[in-house]
Amino acid sequence: MAAKKLNLDNFLPYRLSIASNALSSRIAAEYENRFGLKIPEWRLMAVLGEGQPKTQRELVEATRMDKVTVNRAAKALADRHLIARQAHEADGRSHHLELTETGRSLYDAIVPAALASEAQLESNISADERAALMRILAKLTAAAADYD
Repeated sequence: MAAKKLNLDNFLPYRLSIASNALSSRIAAEYENRFGLKIPEWRLMAVLGEGQPKTQRELVEATRMDKVTVNRAAKALADRHLIARQAHEADGRSHHLELTETGRSLYDAIVPAALASEAQLESNISADERAALMRILAKLTAAAADYD
C-alpha cells in the first residue's frame, strides 16, 4: 500500500505558516528600516505596550516565541534603552520588563504604521471574512494548546 502524500496547497499547518511568513516578511523590512527593530523585538514591544510589565517567562507565553529568541530580543531592547528590567517584588531572581519612556515613544510611533499595514491587508477581505477568520484562528489556537 502506497503511503499517502501531503497536498501542501491544502495542508492547513503549511498554509498558515506560509501566510504568517508572508505577512511578517512584508512588515519586517518596514520595522527594520524605519525603526531599527527586528520582528521578535517588535513583538515584545507590542506586548509590553499594552501597559503591564511582564517577566521573560510571561513574554514567552504571550508571544509563543522560544526562550532564547525572547532573551535575545529583550537584551537588544534593553541595550537600546527601550525596555527596563525591574526586580520582581516576590521573587528577587525574576525581573519584570517594561517599556522605558524612550520605548513608549517608539511604540507610539510604530502603532500607526502597524495599524495602517493591517488596514491595507484587510482591504482585501470583508468585515465578515475578517470576523470569521478571527474566530477560526481562535479555535485553531485553542485546539493546538490542547496538545501541549
